[in-house]
Formats: sequence, C-alpha cells, structure tokens
Amino acid sequence: MPFILGAVAVAVAAVAGWLARPLRLDPTRRAALVSAVGAVDRELAANLELLAMFDQTKQAVVLENGEYTRNRLVIERDGGAAAAALAELYARMPDAEAAMERRGPANTIKDGDRRVIDAWEGDARVVQRALRASLDARPRWGWRAVSARLGGGRVSR
Repeated sequence: MPFILGAVAVAVAAVAGWLARPLRLDPTRRAALVSAVGAVDRELAANLELLAMFDQTKQAVVLENGEYTRNRLVIERDGGAAAAALAELYARMPDAEAAMERRGPANTIKDGDRRVIDAWEGDARVVQRALRASLDARPRWGWRAVSARLGGGRVSR
C-alpha cells in the first residue's frame, strides 16, 4: 500500500512539473507580435514627430492610426499589459486632435487643450516604452502556465 501511494505521489508531482514548465509563445505568433509591435512603434514615433511639428507651428495635425488598426488584434492577443494602455491611448486620439483644432486669436491654445495634447504625447511615450518591453517579457511558468495549459491554452502574457 505505501508503494502505491508513493507511486501516485510521484506521478502527480511529475504531471504537475510537466504542466508548470515555462510556456513560451509559438514562434509564428511571436514573429507576428514582433512585426506588429514594430509597426505600431514606428507609427507612435511618427505621431510624436507630428506633435513636435504642432508645437513649433501651432497648425493642427492629423495623427496616424492605420498600423494600430491593422495590428490591434495581434497586440491584444499577445502584447500583454501594453495592449490595454495602447487601446486607451488610441481611443483618446480624437480628443487630442480636436484640442489641436481649437485655437484662439493668433493661434493661441487654451490651457485645457494644451493639457490634453501634452497628456497624449506623454502617454504615447510611456506606451511606446511598454510596447517595446512587451517583447522582452519572460515566458509564463508555474501556476500561470498550468492555468493557461488547462484553460484552453491561451498564451497571452
């Protein structure tokens, strides 16, 4: 009887260890994520350049969102915490564009509109760093790997 209990304990430990091993992203999904992050990163850099031009000229600019629209699903699926911040940033884009459009005499900008524009710009820089860091995320292991394997295998971070 003790032999059977010992064998069952060893088998349970082996299965638990096998399920808890590091869970890495599939190479094709990883390549898609790298491509998506690169495209959106370049788009954010272009938007920051446009905002720099706005700061100099006070002429409203239209911010780009095409790459985010194309790559949103890949980033949401595998981009981790950066995906939510990125979605929120792009949701606030029309507010920043509208704030640039509202100008007073001699192209003056109201303080509230300036805060909206500056907040979007600052958040874009933070999200850009988080997006780049999402590529360096470590694979899940332990309980998170077990729950991902048993819960349908979704491999988001």
